[in-house]
Amino acid sequence: MQNINNKKEEEHLTMINRENYQYAPQEGFVLTHFLTVADVKRSADYYLRVLGGKVIRDGEPTIIQVANSWIVFNVGGGPTDDKPNVTLHPPQNLEEYSSFMNIRVADIWACYEEWRRKGAKFLTEPKNHSLEIRCYMLDPDGHIIEIGQTTGGLKDLKP
Repeated sequence: MQNINNKKEEEHLTMINRENYQYAPQEGFVLTHFLTVADVKRSADYYLRVLGGKVIRDGEPTIIQVANSWIVFNVGGGPTDDKPNVTLHPPQNLEEYSSFMNIRVADIWACYEEWRRKGAKFLTEPKNHSLEIRCYMLDPDGHIIEIGQTTGGLKDLKP
C-alpha cells in the first residue's frame, strides 16, 4: 500500500491540466525555452523521465510540454539568414553559465528525492537561502536548472 501511495504522490508532482495551454497560441504569446543539445533523443528522454511531460513534436527539433511550459531541443549549428553571426552549441564550460532554467516547486524535498531517483544529477541537496530553498541540477548536456521553493520571505509576490 505504501508503494502505491508513493507512486500517486510522484505522479502528482508532474501532473497539470495541459489542455489549458497551447504551444501555438490563438492570441498573445507563450514563452518556451530552447536548449541546444548534442543528442536530441537523449535530452528529450531525460526531460520526459525526470520532469514528466508530453511530446508534442518528435524529431529535430523535439518539443516537449512540461507543466505550463515548453522545451524545444535541437542540435547546434552555424549562422542562418535570421541570425547571421550566431553559432549555437551545448554548454562548453560546465563552470560558466550565462542563463539557466528556473523551476518553482511546491515541495522541493519531494521533487529532489523523486527526480534524483529518476536519474537527475544535483550539484548539492536543497539549501535554505532565506527567501527560498533551492538546489541546482544538470541535464545530460550540462545545462543547469535551478529548482526552488519559495518560502514565506517573498511577501511582495503578486498573485
